[in-house]
Amino acid sequence: MARRNDGRRAALIDAAIEVLAGEGARGLTFRAVDTEAAVPVGTASNYFANRDDLLTQAGARVYERLQPDEATIARQQAGASDRETYVMLMRELVDRISAFRTGYLALLELRLEATRRPDLRAVLTERVRADLDANVAYHVAAGLPGDATSVRLLYLAFNWLIVEQLTLPGVFSQAEREQLVTAAVDRIVTP
Repeated sequence: MARRNDGRRAALIDAAIEVLAGEGARGLTFRAVDTEAAVPVGTASNYFANRDDLLTQAGARVYERLQPDEATIARQQAGASDRETYVMLMRELVDRISAFRTGYLALLELRLEATRRPDLRAVLTERVRADLDANVAYHVAAGLPGDATSVRLLYLAFNWLIVEQLTLPGVFSQAEREQLVTAAVDRIVTP
């Protein structure tokens, strides 16, 4: 039976994210999570039914932590619905995701692991689809320029820009990254 201490569970999942980012999916063991979380050996096994359960919950937690806070959402909704605002939103998005380096790297590990684990693939597919749908809905509701295809193309472009930034940070400077975000919006998002 899994334990119900929600704070401890969250700390263990956050530790799993750190292990995934640092050691990869093959390094994700209950013992490694216990060590990362600085809890007694055997603790993680009391909270998760198995390794698949831990992988799935780690994937969900990454998405929770990548969500903007309420103040950011309110500020974005209060902004203008023009191209300049769109560029600002995209820069903030890339910066927010890049700031959670271990989370994004863990998510990349989870995506690779999902190619071998159908249950994890189903969870990640559902979560990514929901995230894309939410981004399109936000875009439409905010009256931003472009359409649903623009949102999807920016999603694809910025995901790889973030991968470059987190895995090979010397490829693009901060200034180049900002120029690329602006160029992507200018070229993909048509009025």
